[in-house]
Order: sequence, then structure tokens, then C-alpha cells
Amino acid sequence: MNTRDHAARMLGWRLKQAGLPTPELDARLLVRGATGASEIEMIREPGAFISPEEEALLGAYEHRRLAGEPVSRILGRREFWGLDFAVTPAVLDPRADSETLVAAALDLLRGVEAPRILDLGTGSGCLLLALLAERSDALGVGVDISAAALDVARANAVALGLAARAGFVAADWTAGVDGVFDLVVSNPPYIVSAGIAALDAGVRDHDPRLALDGGADGLDAYRALARALPPVLAPRGHAVVELGFGQADAVAALFGAAGLCVVHVVSDLGGVPRALVAGLEPQNRREG
Repeated sequence: MNTRDHAARMLGWRLKQAGLPTPELDARLLVRGATGASEIEMIREPGAFISPEEEALLGAYEHRRLAGEPVSRILGRREFWGLDFAVTPAVLDPRADSETLVAAALDLLRGVEAPRILDLGTGSGCLLLALLAERSDALGVGVDISAAALDVARANAVALGLAARAGFVAADWTAGVDGVFDLVVSNPPYIVSAGIAALDAGVRDHDPRLALDGGADGLDAYRALARALPPVLAPRGHAVVELGFGQADAVAALFGAAGLCVVHVVSDLGGVPRALVAGLEPQNRREG
């Protein structure tokens, strides 16, 4: 019989031979998924045997990984901001780059008591729920046009113990959303339509097109956000939106034309401008 450690090492070797980018990590995660072992158990009990059923499941996982399916899609889980999220074909796979938005948003919320947070295009709910996990005094609303995505977000809120402070609304951007918010976050679709076919297969074949396709120039969602944000921002509130590569100037121009003031752009760990922070121009603030 095979052991957890041996299975992980041999699978990692095969994934490396296939040219996959993170073979050892992928192998360890897949062995954990097939056996139900925690990372602590993997460390403490490397010689634990794998049952025939677990071996068969791991073989199926390996076949899917070699075909280009991301590990998170195979296991239906993704870690984001240190939290465990369920992911399904209905939602975008949360990525580490998007944690830039969470960090920027938390900086903006310093000194804001009991903030109200709005997440437009919430998907798995990862942005909203990461913020609520950090701010126990916050309330939030996640909006998505996809009912299937909202089912995933609601389930994640329950699993993380945040359902009492998170509401979810099926809507097209802010249609039907009441009130104003201290913070609005959004990771909108921003890939140029013609460029989707050239994306990595793990993205192109497994992320929902609705969450990727930004229209002919990649800016359709930003145009919608430029119109939608001013009415839902509190007088001193801010919006933090994710940017695609090279889109910072174009999005800043769209937001400026809509009466929003671009405060700054935050780069991700790779140095790529990733999050644009905006607020209302002084003359457009509705105090009181």
C-alpha cells in the first residue's frame, strides 16, 4: 500500500515532468484532498497508508490536473486571505492578486466605526467576507447578477460564521441596492473579449465567462461602475476596484468623468497596478 508522503512525492515528480508550475504544492494539496488529511496530519503522519479508495480518487485528481484543471477546481476549495472558500464553476477562482484590494480597503476603513460595505460582482464572496472577518463591527452586502454565484457566496458566509453580517442581492450592479456605503469593492470582468481565447487554459476553460469578459476594450464593467458608484457612496466613502494590466489610466479617466476623484492606485506584490481607490469629488458629496 502507498503512504501519504510517498504518494505526494511521486505525484509531484509526475506533475513536474508534465511541466506544471507548482508540482510539489499541487501534489500535496491533492493528496490532502483525496485522503481528507490536514496539513498537520501530513507532517505528523507521513507514513500513514492510503486506502484503495483514496488511491483511486487521487488517480482521478491527477488525471484532471494533467489535463490542465486547476487544483482549486478539482477540490472545490480555494484559500484567500487565510480563509477557506468553496468555489464552483459559477464563480471566479479567487486569486492572490485580489488580496491587494482587501489590504487597500482595510487601510481605508481605519477610524471608520461600524462600516457598511458593498461588494459588486461578489462571486464567491471572497472580498466581502475577508473584510467582514477582519472587521467584526462591519455589515456588508454582496451583489451579483448570477443566482448560482450568490448561492456559493451565501454558503461561504455560513461556513465562515459571517452570515449574520452579510446580505446578498441578485442585481445588475447597484440596481435595487438601498442606502449608501462607507466602502464599495469590486473585481469586475476586465478581459478584452477577443483576448479570452488566449488566456491560460486553467482560466479560459474553468472560470465563468461572465466574470471574465469586459467587452471589446475590456472597460464595459468600469463604465457601468462609473455610473453606479456615486449614488451608493457615503460622503466620505471610497470605492476600491480591481484593475487589469495597463487599465489604470483608462479607468481613472472614466471615473473622473463621472464625478469620482481617484485617490491612488495600489500595486500588487508583482508591482502591477492592481487596485484603484476613488471617492466622491467634494462638490458631489451629499453631507448629512
